[in-house]
Amino acid sequence: MVCQECKQKPASVHITQIINNDKTKISLCEDCARAYQHQLGFNFEPNFSIHKFLANLLDHEPVVGKPARASGEQCPQCGLTYSQFGQLGRLGCDRCYQVFAGRLEPLLRRIHGGFAHGGKVPRRTGGAIRVKQELRRLKAELQQLVAQEEFERAAKVRDTIRQLEQQLQA
Repeated sequence: MVCQECKQKPASVHITQIINNDKTKISLCEDCARAYQHQLGFNFEPNFSIHKFLANLLDHEPVVGKPARASGEQCPQCGLTYSQFGQLGRLGCDRCYQVFAGRLEPLLRRIHGGFAHGGKVPRRTGGAIRVKQELRRLKAELQQLVAQEEFERAAKVRDTIRQLEQQLQA
C-alpha cells in the first residue's frame, strides 16, 4: 500500500479517526505521519518499545517498604541492578522478584491491576489448582459472611470448604 499523502513511499502507519460516528482511515509513510502528528498535536513514535514503556513507568513509581538505593540494589544471584532492570525491561532471575519486591509491587499493580496472579487455569490439567482457587474464594466469602453475621450461609460455605479440602487430600 502506498502513502495516501505523498503517493511515493510505502505506507507503514495506519490511522483511523472516528468523529461523530464518521470513520476515516488514512495510510501514511513515516515522514508524512510525522508531519500529520504536528497538525493534530500528538506524539507519534513508530517504534514502540516495551522497554521504554516500562522505563517510563519505573521513573514515576513510589517505593513501598524498604527502599532500594538509587545507584542500585543488586540481586545476589544474577547481579542485576534495579536501574539495569529499568533499561532492559526484564528481570535476570527468579530471585530478582524477592530483591526488588518493594519496587515491583506498585509497578505490577499499575500494569496488571494486582500483584498476585489470577489467570486462567486449563480445564483438563488444572484440577488441583482450580480447587485451590475456589478454596481461596470461599474462604474470603466465609470471612465476609461472618463479618455480616450471616451464620447460616457461613455454615454452608464452611461445609463446602471442608469438602474441597478433603478432595485435595485424596
